[in-house]
Amino acid sequence: MLDTTLRDGAQTTGISLSLEDKIKIALLLDELGVDYIEAGWPASNPKDSEFFRIIKRYGLSHSKIGAFGSTRKKDAKVHEDENVNAIIKADVDVAIIFGKSWSLHVSEVLRVTKEENIDMIYDTLSYLRSHGIEVIFDAEHFYQGFKEDPDYALDVVKTAVEARAHCVVLCDTNGGTTPLEVFEITKYVVSRFNTVIGVHMHNDIGCAVANSLMGVAAGARHVQGTINGIGERTGNADLVQILPTLKYKMGFNVLRNPNGLKMLKEVSKRVYEVLKIKPNPYQPYVGDNAFAHKAGVHVDAVLKNPKTYEHIDPELVGNTRKFVLSDLSGSSSIVAHLKELNINIDKKDPRIRSALAKIKELEHNGYSFDTAPASALLVVLRELGHSSNLATSYNWRVFVDSSGLSVAVVDLGGASAKSITIDAVESMVRAFIEAASRLNTEIAKIRITKVNIEKLYNNMFRATIEASYNGYRWSCQGVSINVFEAVARGVLDSLDYFLTMARLRPDLFNSQNQNILNISSLPMLGVLNHEK
Repeated sequence: MLDTTLRDGAQTTGISLSLEDKIKIALLLDELGVDYIEAGWPASNPKDSEFFRIIKRYGLSHSKIGAFGSTRKKDAKVHEDENVNAIIKADVDVAIIFGKSWSLHVSEVLRVTKEENIDMIYDTLSYLRSHGIEVIFDAEHFYQGFKEDPDYALDVVKTAVEARAHCVVLCDTNGGTTPLEVFEITKYVVSRFNTVIGVHMHNDIGCAVANSLMGVAAGARHVQGTINGIGERTGNADLVQILPTLKYKMGFNVLRNPNGLKMLKEVSKRVYEVLKIKPNPYQPYVGDNAFAHKAGVHVDAVLKNPKTYEHIDPELVGNTRKFVLSDLSGSSSIVAHLKELNINIDKKDPRIRSALAKIKELEHNGYSFDTAPASALLVVLRELGHSSNLATSYNWRVFVDSSGLSVAVVDLGGASAKSITIDAVESMVRAFIEAASRLNTEIAKIRITKVNIEKLYNNMFRATIEASYNGYRWSCQGVSINVFEAVARGVLDSLDYFLTMARLRPDLFNSQNQNILNISSLPMLGVLNHEK
């Protein structure tokens, strides 16, 4: 398994990886247990060259670091080619070399003869092998080349084998090949050559994952991709989907770390964070909604036997099962949530039916509990008498003067507070937190991380409040015809949820859930700071 997040993934539009980012991701990939980390092109920029020097300090446990490069330049001697020699100077165990296998590219891009291209491939691979470097050859545009000129595409593979490449990778570089074509072509190539064949797929028609799996089904035993499928244009094959499918659906051992797949969700999340990309909640296996059940019928079945609606145990990939409370929920959904709070109650209890009716009414009036599940759970807990009832009475006032400053004054259960900022909503949130903190000092440690305000079709406002405490996160909502009242209700729900859950499940707010790898305090940061 070869991960190219740091090379092909770095070519994603809108992404710019710093040296520190690359080190962080490389350590995560090593912890995951991939065989190869394609880390960059040492001849292309000083940052990649520096990466190869610094990564040696870490003593990776599972992965080999590979340097990427092209075949020698035309009309040049390989031992004089700076790009090829840069790989040798990088002092890596593995070189990943790409060469042209589509005659169209040979004639119109390289502008050389077919024979010269063959010589360029052979010279480069043989030269690197003579220096004791393991070589993986990427046959660029192989599937397109095979369909137009199969004899020449196969000659390219034959040349790589003769030059002692350890693996020859068939690349769907423009991402336009269909799964059935991939299967048939890959199967044919595997039957012709006694060497390891790999696949490298792009997602231009949405088939990168399917094509990778079809390649393996056809006999390929090396797969390339990126974490979360990032990559040029529409992306590369997503290893987050490929790895568990190969393991749990096709029976292949895919990672050097036997426990690596249980870290998959965490690795996916950390890579998103490093890249400053919002995680996809619908991503197979690792998305927050990958094992979320909303319909009452589904929840009832999953509670009886998870296999009814789950294709694998979510814990196998480090994920968790989730039951969503909404207007589509049934009593079973509510009972499942309460059970996690150590509250056992019959789903036929009239209080459950009453809470469910209130949830449906609130959604009819503008709430969207899919994005604010904590507010829905509060409805149930209040019906059962478990709420902290923080906001038995409150009032607020907001003033904006000509200077642009906003003043918010809040009275909450006998406690008052005032906040002044340039943003009226921020002033209100701060004032509510300060007032509530005078009633309970732990509230001061809550962080409101995001306030999202939407105007609904009926001139109502919906405010979604995201909050966190010691790493535990939750979302609540408020809806009102007045935007500030919507914010106030959302904030008060957030505080009420915290106080209620701190009593029912105090363990949720402990800091026992540590990262699999503390990538925020690496020993090489001093080097990076110096570089800056």
